[in-house]
Amino acid sequence: MDNSKSRREIGLFLVYQLSILSHLLYLTFNIAPLPLVFPLAIHILFVQVPFTKEETVIIFARKRKKTPIEEIREELKKKLKIKPFSSYQLTLQDQILLKKIKKETDYHNLNNVTRTRAYLEYYLRHPEIHWAFLGHMVSRNGGWNMTDLKGEFLTKLLSNKERKSFFQFLERGNWLIFQDVYPQLLLYEESLKQEKPLFYLLSYLNVSTFMETIWNHFWQNQDTTIHCIALIINEQSYLEKRVIQNPIYQKDVLHKLEFLLQDLLSFNHILFPYGDKKIKGVTLHQFESLHERIILGKRLYSILFYNKDLLKQVVEWAKSHPHSGSRKDYWPHIFNDVNEGVPGFTYPLRLKSCKLRKGSRRFYSPTLKNAWKNVSHPAAESGDWFNDWRVVDYLVNDLEMINGEIMDEYCKTLERLEIATLAKKTINFLK
Repeated sequence: MDNSKSRREIGLFLVYQLSILSHLLYLTFNIAPLPLVFPLAIHILFVQVPFTKEETVIIFARKRKKTPIEEIREELKKKLKIKPFSSYQLTLQDQILLKKIKKETDYHNLNNVTRTRAYLEYYLRHPEIHWAFLGHMVSRNGGWNMTDLKGEFLTKLLSNKERKSFFQFLERGNWLIFQDVYPQLLLYEESLKQEKPLFYLLSYLNVSTFMETIWNHFWQNQDTTIHCIALIINEQSYLEKRVIQNPIYQKDVLHKLEFLLQDLLSFNHILFPYGDKKIKGVTLHQFESLHERIILGKRLYSILFYNKDLLKQVVEWAKSHPHSGSRKDYWPHIFNDVNEGVPGFTYPLRLKSCKLRKGSRRFYSPTLKNAWKNVSHPAAESGDWFNDWRVVDYLVNDLEMINGEIMDEYCKTLERLEIATLAKKTINFLK
């Protein structure tokens, strides 16, 4: 027998035996005997036994601890191969808990203001759930978009039917996300109270099997970044077929209005106010793309949570400025929730570099309660969006700290809006 081959086989056998010994010591005495075993294994591998590079890689790859994302990917692959079937019989306690969660979710899911407030209150109770604050700030932006439809500019640029269709689109998405994610947050809160994971109940709340894996991983590892990104993936994927690909919204909103000429209007700006009239944020240009929305969510997360000083300032701003739906919440020097204009009177341009010209009135931005009535929604469409394990690739934390500078871009958008509104009024007058 070839001497080198024989020595390699002996070496592999010895390393295998050492790994068994290591495992037994750990199980018996709860110690990791690496200081004793590892040097001996290295000696066998590299001094006594001349392994090839490929053999060495294989040996250590077998023993390398999987990364959190690899563990998640492996479990989700298994779930796709074997559809989970639960024969678990709900206890009376489980049934009571599920009813309680659904009741509390419905209580807060009345409108954008109540949802947005619930997210913030939850985050202040559980700051480890980063998505709760990210969701709060994004939901604020959703509310501002809703009231814009009854504000200074869009009432002049769009018909009543167009504005109503767009509100229904925004409101449905806001409602759907809340009824999916808030029960998850409440179940986590109850798990903390009972000091045990209750995520086997997620399927009874019609939550994706993807999130059951994520919540169990979070319970064990407390990886806040993976958890938040996973919720971003979940919520955007949840919306994809229910709203974005919904034929009604495709016809009445996305295609017909080309998403409200978003390069002109402010619907594609996500703003994070802080300090004294300061803002950070990003701009989305392809709302219909699931990929782009997930990447946007990750970028928003990095702006908020990679800069601890900024996060503190945005949280303080949110706590001291209850969400009303009016843009007056963050820029009272530019917007007012009371209409200061005179009906039928055409005003000259008032805005330049985000400052009103001397003596100019502020732009009208109503509160949500004065703009839209509460909506009674049909039940959420059933079905699990998770059908491709490759979405796990989005969990990779591949973003660096983003500055989020958006002031100049947002100011130019407001100026374009004012010019477009004035031009539309002039054309109507000439008719």
